[in-house]
Amino acid sequence: MAAMASYSLNEVAVAQARRLIDARQYVLESDWGEVQPTADQSNAFLTSHSWEEYAKWHLGLTDGASDESKARYAFVYGDFRRVHRSGLIACQYRAAEWRHKAIELAAHELLQQLDRLSA
Repeated sequence: MAAMASYSLNEVAVAQARRLIDARQYVLESDWGEVQPTADQSNAFLTSHSWEEYAKWHLGLTDGASDESKARYAFVYGDFRRVHRSGLIACQYRAAEWRHKAIELAAHELLQQLDRLSA
C-alpha cells in the first residue's frame, strides 16, 4: 500500500472560514461535486491572487510540498468567494476517512458554527 500524504492544519484557512461564516458569506445548499473549484478555476484564481490568498481556501497543508505549488494545498472548502456547507462536509468526511484528525475536527467545528449561525 502506498504511503498516505500527511497534512498539517492550515490555521490561516480556518480563521478565514470563520470570518466568512460570521459575515454570512456561505452557501447552504450546493452539490460539492458540481461547485468545487476545478484545476482551471484554481489556475484562474492564481492569475489574479497570491499563493497566500489561494492557501486561505484550503484547510490542509501537504507536509513537505513547496509553498508555491498546488500540491501544497488540500481540503478546499469553498469556491474562492464563499464557504460551501457541502465543501466543509466533504473536508470532514475525507479527513475522517484518511485519519487526519486536526483537519476533521476543524471542518466539524466550522460546520457547527455555520449551522448555528444559519439555524
